[in-house]
Amino acid sequence: MRQTASKRVLVTGGAGFLGSHLCERLLAEGCEVLCVDNYFTGSRSNVAHLLDHPRFETMRHDVTFPLYVEVDEIYNLACPASPVHYQHDPVQTTKTSVLGAINMLGLAKRLKARILQASTSEVYGDPFVHPQPEGYWGHVNPIGPRACYDEGKRCAETLFFDYHRQHGLEIKVVRIFNTYGPRMHPNDGRVVSNFIMQALRGEPITIYGDGSQTRSFCYVDDLIDGFLALMASPAAVTGPINIGNPGEFTIRELAETVIALTGSRSRLVHRPLPRDDPKQRRPDIAAAREVLGWQPKVPLEQGLKRTIAHFDTLLGGRALRAAAE
Repeated sequence: MRQTASKRVLVTGGAGFLGSHLCERLLAEGCEVLCVDNYFTGSRSNVAHLLDHPRFETMRHDVTFPLYVEVDEIYNLACPASPVHYQHDPVQTTKTSVLGAINMLGLAKRLKARILQASTSEVYGDPFVHPQPEGYWGHVNPIGPRACYDEGKRCAETLFFDYHRQHGLEIKVVRIFNTYGPRMHPNDGRVVSNFIMQALRGEPITIYGDGSQTRSFCYVDDLIDGFLALMASPAAVTGPINIGNPGEFTIRELAETVIALTGSRSRLVHRPLPRDDPKQRRPDIAAAREVLGWQPKVPLEQGLKRTIAHFDTLLGGRALRAAAE
């Protein structure tokens, strides 16, 4: 087997928010990286700073079609992850999760390569168990507007474990909880990017429901640490394993923190809660701590400051300067 320094790694969805950070870290680890993306939600600008790297390569490809490349490891991150994007074409979202998993598992089987699936906390749905441990089977509406993503990811997990049992494939399944940081899409409709962009523009901050619903927010650097730890773990460690920050905040608390950090004069406005929106979400990360020796390090306020600075740069760096004057 080749040494880690020359390992060739495929990252599907590599030009996305998480994928671009993963590509960056893998290059820093000495790997050769093949970034595959169809650029539906990913962006060339996310990997522009990597294009001249001698061990980095990009390929435009849709994972719903087979891919024939030679690699040692595969990270399957390809799938729109925000409701705005995955509900735009729900049939394609399901196909990306299910056919994408089948195609990447087929590639891993042929190459005898280890493969990691980026699953999601959405497999738990609107949970009756709190916080959510990996053994909880979830409470998901299979015919609702979020089902294309929730059930697509659940089916992908099924496929991964069936390939593992039937073909002896080395799999890793990570369930990602809310993650934020630089390179988030500014218009992806997620709560962190929504609040920051609205605050920087001085617009009303939109809270769906009464703001008492809770979320846990993991900074992207911590999440990528979890990815790498899981991929490097012994073959017997398949997951699924939760990776997220167990700190729990109400949506209102998040909005008030963003307003304070940006110095914005934005006010809070309330809108009806979307259908099937989870009321609470918090990971039980006991397994990640015990099996991987992983836990998040970046506090919410620190991570938000870095993310706010990124979005302010996208807006020309004017908003934070204006707030300081």
